[in-house]
Amino acid sequence: MTTPGLEDLLPLARAMTASLSAEDRTRRLVELVHRALPADAVALLRLEGDALVPAAARGLSADVFGRRFPRAAHPRLDIICASRAPTRFPADSPLPDPYDGLVIDESVRLGGHVHSCLGCPLTVEGELVGVLTADALVPGAFDGLDDVFLEHLAALAGASLRTNDLIEALQRRADQQGVVVQDLVRDALQRRESSLVGQSEAMARLRHEIGLVGASGFPVLVTGETGTGKELVVRTLHARSPRADQALVYVNCAALPESVVESELFGHARGAFTGADRERLGKFRVADGASLFLDEIGELPLPVQPKLLRALQDGEIQSVGADHPIHVDVRVFAATNRDLEAEVRAGRFRSDLLHRLDVCRIAVPPLRDRAGDVPVLAGHFADVARVRLGTGPVRFAPEAQDRLVGGDWPGNVRELENVIARGVLRAAARVEPGAPVIVEAGDLDVRGPSGGAGIDGAAAGGVSVPIGGAHGGPGDADRRVAGRDGPRGTAGHTVASSDVPRAAPGEPPLASLPLRDAVREYQRRRVRETVRAHGGNWAAAARALGMGRANLHHLAKRLGLKG
Repeated sequence: MTTPGLEDLLPLARAMTASLSAEDRTRRLVELVHRALPADAVALLRLEGDALVPAAARGLSADVFGRRFPRAAHPRLDIICASRAPTRFPADSPLPDPYDGLVIDESVRLGGHVHSCLGCPLTVEGELVGVLTADALVPGAFDGLDDVFLEHLAALAGASLRTNDLIEALQRRADQQGVVVQDLVRDALQRRESSLVGQSEAMARLRHEIGLVGASGFPVLVTGETGTGKELVVRTLHARSPRADQALVYVNCAALPESVVESELFGHARGAFTGADRERLGKFRVADGASLFLDEIGELPLPVQPKLLRALQDGEIQSVGADHPIHVDVRVFAATNRDLEAEVRAGRFRSDLLHRLDVCRIAVPPLRDRAGDVPVLAGHFADVARVRLGTGPVRFAPEAQDRLVGGDWPGNVRELENVIARGVLRAAARVEPGAPVIVEAGDLDVRGPSGGAGIDGAAAGGVSVPIGGAHGGPGDADRRVAGRDGPRGTAGHTVASSDVPRAAPGEPPLASLPLRDAVREYQRRRVRETVRAHGGNWAAAARALGMGRANLHHLAKRLGLKG
């Protein structure tokens, strides 16, 4: 390959002025740099706080886009950031390379090392905005490059990165009608150690809808299957809203017994009932001037729904025991994994309340509809697990990546996160502390056609997790870990195949029902048989099921077991 010269910079300058989106412009820039340099991989990383985040890359595994590279954890990147000029690292440098095992090359197995590393700091008006890195598998690949060429290249890349940031900031300003959104979304997501990770068309549409709806001020109903990230979407909507500097008050409607839900939402006056020795504001008054998130809105008891309708329609609430209504200014977000239209037809949800909530609806896509995001999410969750466990860098063997992509993921993103966390834990037990962790296919208990584990127990909200090897002796039995969204009121209960209640005459087998209906039918039969086994004693049945008596009565009403 001929040594690149200043004439190779002309396409880069033209790319900066092309009528492209910021994302396409960044991708074009990296492609041109990859073509101009004798590199196997090129990456453009944006500086966000003390970490570098990939903006575009060529020649690296797709899971790199789910990772963050803190400067403190990657000495080579830290040296590049601190330098004023391009930095070349010798092939025998003892410093770990952040891209070891991530460079795509058929001749290199996972764990192979990068032998040539070049980095340029990207500065604009003296401010560091990111870095441009180039890596090669051949030692000395960058020795013949001219420093002046590299400095011009870095200047163009830095200007392009800053231009993209300015364009995006202007677009956000217009979308938010003058409200500048800076790092609120990212900060909220980092506190939950998650983010709206993904590059698929489905995720692009979701982000577009969030940006459009978030700024509107309207109520929003977020729907989607269990584990898709509905709460994360709501928090992102709030962070994109004009009320982002105010609180987002959270209420889990499914966790509230019917006896206290009205007081919890609307408050109560002192002396309103026995034990009310002081006034309680309620979540609507706490959220006055801010936003209220009603999670699991489909579980809200029917008697309370008219008061919620009044709050949405007129902005008025009335505390329990109070004489006069109070006006509040609250933006409501609601989320559910239930089919609310079906709940309306069944008489469990008011149609007028649904219409009030459903001003703007955002449907969060299941993971099976964006399978291309699995590698990106895997990289992100691998980084999360690395930080939690304090391991060395985490990489996936090719067979492990294939297994992840081929999974069914009925538990969606939450299931993927849990599978990867367990896989990293198992793989880390095989290596010394701080050494690179290679996750093999056998470390991943993936459910689905190519995963091999099947979906046994999915209707009960559980997943079979074989604990063996470094984490247990050869005689250890498989343990079933109850899912977070298993049958309500039975959290933590171990569900084995022998626990599944038998169908009564005329009742269909659970396996013949859709998953959601099977879960509901399982709950109904389990409650019915437990109450019968305890001679009709509901208190004893509640104790056997590991739940409160009031919650059991509430559940039985929803399941049609009580009037």
